[in-house]
Amino acid sequence: MVERAVGMVTGASRGIGRAIALELAALGYDIVVNRVQDEAPAVKGQVEALGVRCLFVQGDIAVAADRARLVEATRQAFGRCDMLVNNAGVAPLQRMDILESTEAGYDRVMETNLKGPYFLTQLVANWMIEQKQQHPRRACRIVNIGSISAYTSSPSRGEYCVSKAGVRMMTRLYADRLGEYGIGVYEVCPGIIETDMTSAVKGKYDKLIADGLTPVRRWGRPEDVARAVGAIADGRFDFSTGMVLDVDGGFHLHRL
Repeated sequence: MVERAVGMVTGASRGIGRAIALELAALGYDIVVNRVQDEAPAVKGQVEALGVRCLFVQGDIAVAADRARLVEATRQAFGRCDMLVNNAGVAPLQRMDILESTEAGYDRVMETNLKGPYFLTQLVANWMIEQKQQHPRRACRIVNIGSISAYTSSPSRGEYCVSKAGVRMMTRLYADRLGEYGIGVYEVCPGIIETDMTSAVKGKYDKLIADGLTPVRRWGRPEDVARAVGAIADGRFDFSTGMVLDVDGGFHLHRL
């Protein structure tokens, strides 16, 4: 059996995560896909149709036992993990003014968007260090999917903004700590991307984009984000650890 590099993608059943799983598969990675629901997502078959293996592991990355099970299942199935993509994330169940938001809503978002990736990365990073010690030439990389919300104020969804700001610093911290081992850590920062998460505000952003919110006047697509992750997975940014790769049609330019 051919031994391929292995990519683990959380929240891979739809949208950006699905596109990333397919991009990595097209690059020749075997794929581990994860989501909360029990049934295997359609993307598993789509990945396998590209000629690589795909393991589905159900689990909630906000739960420590599920994170450990995801890593152990990957270890048992493949014996390696070359690429971790922390993609899973949730939006607030209800947009609420920051003066009225609840601790329960805050905790739900932070546990999935920040605590889960933080400690999943810890598990995988320690395993990657082991791999690098045994196989010094093996390329190991970690990508966190961030958001323009990391630096854009949105007081009706403050908990989401705070979670993504945390992901940005988490990326820097792990990039700093893992650099000595040759493990690259990156943030890919999507802008306004057409997914289930943004479907409820489509009309609002259709108008904003048409009026010039972004220099590139179209919605971003999951495939735009996936191609950025693919470039990292392909080794094109191995000397750029800690980098933020903006995939936002120029939103970040702060134009006058």
